[in-house]
Amino acid sequence: MTMSPSMQNNQLAVTVKDLEKKFGDFTAVNQINFEVKQGEIFGFLGPNGAGKSTTIRMLCGIYTPTSGSGSVGGFDIIKEQFKIKENIGYMSQKFSLYDDLTVEENIDFYSRIYNIPEKEREQRKDETIQLAGIEDFRKSLTGTLSGGWKQRLALGCAIIHKPKIIFLDEPTSGVDPITRANFWDIIKKMASAGRTIFVTTHYMDEAENCNRLVMIYHGTMIAMGSPEEMKTKIMKHEILEIIMPGAENWLEKIAALGSIKETALFGINIHAVAYDAQKAVLDLKRLLDSQGLSGYSINKIKASLEDVFVSLIEDYDAEHKEK
Repeated sequence: MTMSPSMQNNQLAVTVKDLEKKFGDFTAVNQINFEVKQGEIFGFLGPNGAGKSTTIRMLCGIYTPTSGSGSVGGFDIIKEQFKIKENIGYMSQKFSLYDDLTVEENIDFYSRIYNIPEKEREQRKDETIQLAGIEDFRKSLTGTLSGGWKQRLALGCAIIHKPKIIFLDEPTSGVDPITRANFWDIIKKMASAGRTIFVTTHYMDEAENCNRLVMIYHGTMIAMGSPEEMKTKIMKHEILEIIMPGAENWLEKIAALGSIKETALFGINIHAVAYDAQKAVLDLKRLLDSQGLSGYSINKIKASLEDVFVSLIEDYDAEHKEK
């Protein structure tokens, strides 16, 4: 992915050091560390309940950390929470829009919330509507819009004050793949203009759009890097795709082979992480042939982000089970 000019300057938009958040005895975020460059699309990737939203709320000044430190746009996340809220855009999973107001009226409302000077409001509204691609719905009641168009309007309202750093918490949850792709086109456009985008997601395909990303699991960072680094440097083992009838019935048998680290179902096929791909292919053929199975194929493939994430989770679970 092409970096914006501000990202190439390596200036930092967000820094986090040993950030931790506890709720009673439960540790939601466990001493994480990372930096986000200006103009970067930075992804926070993990399953539901991994600590993504808790992290983003600490960075946005909504939650106070239990321990650790950090800054957003140069403001301290503990001492200057109000300043952070004034200078960022934040779109939560349940961003508040008013269904009984039109698209324009919702934008006007948020213009006043963000104290945009009255003489600038009309121009900002036009710019927001154009960026979100909702020109045809200016006069429509928000309640009549589909989920995808509401999502675009919510983003527009969240950035009407032109923040340089934008936090998007699961922004495409619950919308169809085409709408998700269109939404990411808007995100890329904002990043190319020099804005920093911090986005949480559990969609692996979306994470491919990020310049860099963190994988988080049980509140713990388990990997950080570009999508390509994740699939090459961080993923140490080779991936075999096994195309076969009734694949779901073979997962445990294949996982039991000594040359196979773990298996997962991908659609109707199996992805197997192999310690040694050449030996694993021979072991697989021996197993399947001995069971009289025909019509299968075994191919070495490049790891996907989902392969990487599944493998890292397996490693994490195995390590912590031993403890």
